[in-house]
Amino acid sequence: MFLFLYSGGMKKISLTGIKPTGILHIGNYFGAIKPALKLAEEYDARYFIADYHALNTMKNPKELSATIREVAAGWLAAGLDPEKVIFYRQSSVPETFELTTILMAFTAKGLLNRAHAYKAAVQENSEKGEDPDAGINMGLFTYPVLMAADILLFDSDVVPVGQDQGQHVEMAQDIARAINFNYKAELLRVPEASIQEHVAVMPGLDGRKMSKSYNNIIPLFAPEKQLRQLIMRIVTNSQGVEEPKDPDASLIYLLYKLFASAEEQQALAARYRAGGMGWGDAKEELFRVANRELSPLRERFEHIIADIPRLDATLARGAERARSIAAQTVDRLRRATGIA
Repeated sequence: MFLFLYSGGMKKISLTGIKPTGILHIGNYFGAIKPALKLAEEYDARYFIADYHALNTMKNPKELSATIREVAAGWLAAGLDPEKVIFYRQSSVPETFELTTILMAFTAKGLLNRAHAYKAAVQENSEKGEDPDAGINMGLFTYPVLMAADILLFDSDVVPVGQDQGQHVEMAQDIARAINFNYKAELLRVPEASIQEHVAVMPGLDGRKMSKSYNNIIPLFAPEKQLRQLIMRIVTNSQGVEEPKDPDASLIYLLYKLFASAEEQQALAARYRAGGMGWGDAKEELFRVANRELSPLRERFEHIIADIPRLDATLARGAERARSIAAQTVDRLRRATGIA
């Protein structure tokens, strides 16, 4: 998942790219969704489902189609208001891909050779004794160019990203400068990266980073019964009921703080330190506050996903608004290159 911040007119515009690669979990909710939605309070916000990015790794059409809609419904359920922001599918804005083609003509292969994801895949192949490019498709290799198109299409000023995505902004800068230099005009705005250094790493049920690959997630829209079962599986130490416990060293308490009020956090921390509370009781408290916040989201999600035609229509309306903006950038490039 990646966040983009653009400038349009007198007011800056935020744009969030949402990669539909699996079920949403509470790590996504607190680490990405809530911060991204908060941008809409201050900026003109745009959000898109990056379905062509997902195609690099998801080749099952039914799985990809279902995931696209589930992720879109999830963001709507979490509070995204399509009447106040622009919300669309990347695949519904063909200007993105036309701009990608133009950018390709100004992108050095050596630049893409240095992309972190490509280098990691090559290294993994080498360590296995396989051909360096085994299993690597051109979608992965040219991924940074498509992302540059996502960034440059709306004249980005600032791109808030995590540490691992700063390189994508640097590549977008290089490509934009190459085009501007060639045509001796500021055709594309050169973006700046704003590295988000304090993005929280959400722990999973076993204490490791919450990740689908570790099978330690708590799905954001898990039914109430499943939610309780998952919370009861959280790994704890062997401290007995009567022993005082350190709340700050407790995975249960760390998750509890995400859902509980300040008063509730203080009260539970006092119970930890006083002793007389077992891990089962702590898990019940976590379930109570988690279910309190997630129940309304779960109900909204089930309502939205039950009406796919309406969901698709919402995304289509957003695409119409996005295309009217994107077309201006592509038209500018077409005229400058002599293609128009």
